[in-house]
Amino acid sequence: MDIPTSPLARPFPEMPAIAGVTPRVARAGYKDWGRCDLTYVELDEGTSVAGVFTRNLCCSSEVELGREQAKAGKARALVVNAGNSNAFTGYRGREAVEQIMAQVADDLGCAQSEVFVSSTGVIGVPLPKDKAREGVERALTAAPCSWREAADTIGTTDTFAKGATASAMIGDTKVQFAAIIKGSGMIAPDMATMLGYIFTDAAVEPAFLQQCLSAANRATFSCITVDSDTSTSDTVLAFATGKAGNAPLASFDSPGADAFAAALADVCRQLAHLVVRDGEGAQKFIAIAVSGAVSDDSARKVGLAIANSPLVKTAIAGEDANWGRVVMAVGKAGEPADRDKLSIGFGGTWAAREGLPLADYDEAPVAAHLKGEDVTIEVDLGLGDGRATVWTCDLTHGYIAINADYRS
Repeated sequence: MDIPTSPLARPFPEMPAIAGVTPRVARAGYKDWGRCDLTYVELDEGTSVAGVFTRNLCCSSEVELGREQAKAGKARALVVNAGNSNAFTGYRGREAVEQIMAQVADDLGCAQSEVFVSSTGVIGVPLPKDKAREGVERALTAAPCSWREAADTIGTTDTFAKGATASAMIGDTKVQFAAIIKGSGMIAPDMATMLGYIFTDAAVEPAFLQQCLSAANRATFSCITVDSDTSTSDTVLAFATGKAGNAPLASFDSPGADAFAAALADVCRQLAHLVVRDGEGAQKFIAIAVSGAVSDDSARKVGLAIANSPLVKTAIAGEDANWGRVVMAVGKAGEPADRDKLSIGFGGTWAAREGLPLADYDEAPVAAHLKGEDVTIEVDLGLGDGRATVWTCDLTHGYIAINADYRS
């Protein structure tokens, strides 16, 4: 199916080469498409790794294995298969993953546990071992590729390649980040509903890298939703090669640790926003800012209830300032809320304050705001200091068209 590029697409950025990281792509032929569908990234010895994974209980073998591997904190390679999620495939799916790990480990002379594998695509079809073997063989001998080629290769229903970059100063040493991600549908914040990979030349101890990634995830990937569905394959991995030469970061007491953590969070936020901007059928990027909650976690849950409401999302698609639907979503969230303290606004214009419509409410500026591509909904619960921002997109006919025809 030919899917038009999202109107919310962003151009692929200029991405730095990361010392100790060599990406390559190849064609395994998992689907009948004329493009590369296997990404292989070789990592120098001494690379630290951290990961966050889906909480979906029907997750793939790739996720089960990756979750355990990440605990050791060491990585030498990454393999990403596109077109087949290899989830709900039993022992055959696991054997395919272990075959890939063994093949790459034998080539690099490293432990199998240092080879991370991800797969994305249709659920319920075992990854073909013969195609995987041949694809990996081609990738191992392929010429190094650009980040753009790697980003294109990991996509499925994505309509544009997604990448992000940042840098930070650790003492006198500049460290750089390059990251790619895929994601468009089956996006909900039950960890990270996408495949995302972050590479940095910073020297970071695995435990601290995990601490930083987990914190960044809570404020970014776990605050986005397209359709409330949590994938079986969601994985975000961060790799730190140490080639920049900085004194290794071991905790927030290490000089430069704050700058590193901020840059990592920035990259994650960029990637998370790009996934929402490529939400299947999306025409509008929606930020929902919730304040006045009893806690930040409560604010996030209220925001997600609004973001996942089909009635709210279709109202935004129709450019209808129906704030009553936002009230409904707040009330169903299961979090503390008081009707008589609730305030609702759009794009900086309040429609209702403290439980009542404003007598002088002028819908004209709100209507103008909703015609734009970027929409903001403000909610003040009036109960405390908790706040959070979540991001989603509107719900259009395009989402139905894409998903009704997904397997063909």
